[in-house]
Amino acid sequence: MIIRLPDNKEIEFDGPVTGLDIARMLSKKLEYEALSITVNNEVWDLTRPITFDATIKINTWDDDEGKETFWHSSAHLMAHAIEILYPGTKFGIGPAIENGFYYDIELPQGKTLSENDFPAIEAKMKELAQKKIKIERREVSKAEAIKYFSAKNDDLKLELINELEEDNITFYEQENFTDLCRGPHLPHTGYIKAIKILSIAGAYWRGDASRKQLTRVYGITFPQQKMLDEYLKTLEEAKKRDHRKIGRELELFFISQNVGIGLPIWLPKGTIIRNNLELLLRKIQKDYNYQTVITPHIGNKQLYVTSGHYEKYKESSFRPISTPQEGEEYMLKPMNCPHHCEIYNSKLRSYRELPLRLAEFGTVYRYEQSGELHGLTRVRGFTQDDAHIFCTPAQLKDEFLKVMEIILYIFKIFKFENYMAQISLRDPKNTEKYIGSEENWENAEKAIIEAVEESGIQAKKVIGEAAFYGPKLDFMVKDAIGRKWQLGTIQVDYNLPERFNLEYIGEDNQPHRPVMIHRAPFGSLERFVALLIEHTGGKFPLWLTPDQVAVLPISEKYKDFAKNLVNLLKNNDIRVLFDDRDEKIGKKIRDAEVKHIPIMAIVGENEVKNNTVSMRIHGKGDMGSLKIEEFINYIKTEIENSLK
Repeated sequence: MIIRLPDNKEIEFDGPVTGLDIARMLSKKLEYEALSITVNNEVWDLTRPITFDATIKINTWDDDEGKETFWHSSAHLMAHAIEILYPGTKFGIGPAIENGFYYDIELPQGKTLSENDFPAIEAKMKELAQKKIKIERREVSKAEAIKYFSAKNDDLKLELINELEEDNITFYEQENFTDLCRGPHLPHTGYIKAIKILSIAGAYWRGDASRKQLTRVYGITFPQQKMLDEYLKTLEEAKKRDHRKIGRELELFFISQNVGIGLPIWLPKGTIIRNNLELLLRKIQKDYNYQTVITPHIGNKQLYVTSGHYEKYKESSFRPISTPQEGEEYMLKPMNCPHHCEIYNSKLRSYRELPLRLAEFGTVYRYEQSGELHGLTRVRGFTQDDAHIFCTPAQLKDEFLKVMEIILYIFKIFKFENYMAQISLRDPKNTEKYIGSEENWENAEKAIIEAVEESGIQAKKVIGEAAFYGPKLDFMVKDAIGRKWQLGTIQVDYNLPERFNLEYIGEDNQPHRPVMIHRAPFGSLERFVALLIEHTGGKFPLWLTPDQVAVLPISEKYKDFAKNLVNLLKNNDIRVLFDDRDEKIGKKIRDAEVKHIPIMAIVGENEVKNNTVSMRIHGKGDMGSLKIEEFINYIKTEIENSLK
């Protein structure tokens, strides 16, 4: 049996071998740090025997697969503790998430959970972890699984089991706790050293508002206490940077219950930020020969049936709108791409017109569950910086690389230096999630992989994260406090052109099918602004900030001079806040600092006499006096520099 390592080194074994055996053989350090093993692109328990030739990778805390294994095992540990503390609890699902894990539970009748119960759960989890309880995988028949959870009267697990195939059912057992799970898990509970229950929330069973409401318990764990301490400090900093809090303080946006939850309203200052982001991308797109289009906010239901969005997004879309005409239904558009396909199809196309690049700041609507809405990051109406490129197969790689150039240029402007790329591929074992032929998927995935390799960017391949119509390249950015955000995305699509019967006449005078690239460098303006607020703490780059300068007269006597300065700055396209309140200058300065206004121009007797301003820089203090012309030139130079 041949085992191939990530560096292509091959090791021969006479019989079955586990990931733990391989880690131990490679180094003592790796044996200590190993959490799971990837076997031919599938993540396994370290203790599961490998009985065939395989390519493997040992996963540690530095790998997403390692963290996922650690946190999924921690979800089971929490469930084990809750079952001991609250006998009769029923368990839904308990996945690992980006930071930690949760478990959806149904407590026994009359029982509730609050923050006051967190210490007891944590203490029981620590007790179980310190016992180093072995976690064992066991394959069971469907009948055996049904019998076990019927005895526990657990209708949640029984529903899940009834949807599984006979040969695809496994239990994971630790001491007297048994859970339905496909794994993988840690070898034993002792790997888990630091534990924190974070919060609880209500969650409908399987995300369906018509089903029973469960209690969702969130937690996080680490292999070292100092890692938990650092994470909790990050959480405190994140609270200070919460975009909802800063957005309210800086008067950027709000959400009105009367208008509707999940539907942000942009206030004047927030609209300045949003408009400037649009202007930046419009300028970049002009340099890359994009054409701007505008499409309606609704479309005939049949449009989304054709595209496949109705089938795949039906549950997360707003319900169809019936018109007075019998049988006629429209939908709030969940995506812009079907509309752009119709633009392409509005006339006969020649190969000479390709690539055709259509761009739109298009607002789309998704019916997110109310419990999942969160400020600007999870909303029901959002505007994508959307574009669709229709090109020949020969043009595909070059167009893909040009989109990568745009995304990386935007990252440079915003100084997003810490990012990673992810090639999201389909799951070959779950093909019903996707549309299109095997050949189309192979061509699309090959094109992305080749383009990324040619660009020189390091990218991780992830199975099962593709869009339903094609694979994609996603960019994840780390913000100032180390959290990951998904921003730019590029998707290759052979399938929508087929579904909409898109064609162009080639050089051979015959019809051919174009390839479609979907791309959104910001992702959505709402999510991008949320990231910017939290990344900068509300201290935006000078070119973007709503108020670039605060003009602060010391007293009533200097208002006329200050007003003339305000007009002069506005005439030079500089955004100004004029604070002419009858307040002491110290309060005006403090208020401008709180609002994160980058530059202050203080006007008093000496300034009027010498035609100067006393300049203060946010966070730095007094920078001395400048002539008015010098002051304006300084601001213009700083604005230009903030865009480089």
